[in-house]
Amino acid sequence: MAKSGKKLAAAEALDAIDLGFDDKQRLDIAAGLSRLLADTYTLYLKTHNFHWNVTGPQFNSLHLMFEGQYTELAAAVDLIAERIRALGVPAPGSYSAFARLSTITEADGNPPAEEMVRILAADQLAVVRTARSVFPIADEAHDEPTADLLTQRMQVHEKTAWMLRATLA
Repeated sequence: MAKSGKKLAAAEALDAIDLGFDDKQRLDIAAGLSRLLADTYTLYLKTHNFHWNVTGPQFNSLHLMFEGQYTELAAAVDLIAERIRALGVPAPGSYSAFARLSTITEADGNPPAEEMVRILAADQLAVVRTARSVFPIADEAHDEPTADLLTQRMQVHEKTAWMLRATLA
C-alpha cells in the first residue's frame, strides 16, 4: 500500500471508532487529556530534578518523598497516554508538545529545599485544575473510563499537595 494509502487507512480507522459518543466529544476529551498528560509529564520531570538536587537538613526525607512522587507520576503518564490512544488519538510525546500544552513551567536552577516543596505543592494543584477542566467534557459524553481516570488523578494530586504542604508547617 502506498504511503498516502496508509495514512488514509489510519484516518478511516480513527473515524470508525464508536465509543458511544460523537467524534467532537472524543476529540475534545483527547485534547483535554493531552493537556493533562503534558502537565503530568512536566511535573514528573520537575519532581525528578528536585529529587536529584535537593540539599539541606531535610535531604533524606525529601529525597525519598520526591522519589515516591516521580515514580507515581511515571505510572500516571502511561495511563493517561493509553487512554488518549483508546480514544483513537495519538498521544503527544515530545518535549516541544509538552511545553506547548503544559500549564506547569520548568524550574529555573535549583531552589532551596523549602521552595522546592512550595513549587511542587502548587504544581500538584495545577494538575488538579487541568484534570477538573476535562471532567465536565467526559461527564457530558458519559465517558466513564475517562471520568474515573480523572477522579483518580485528582485524588492523588490533592493528597500529594496536602502532604507537601504539611512538610512546611
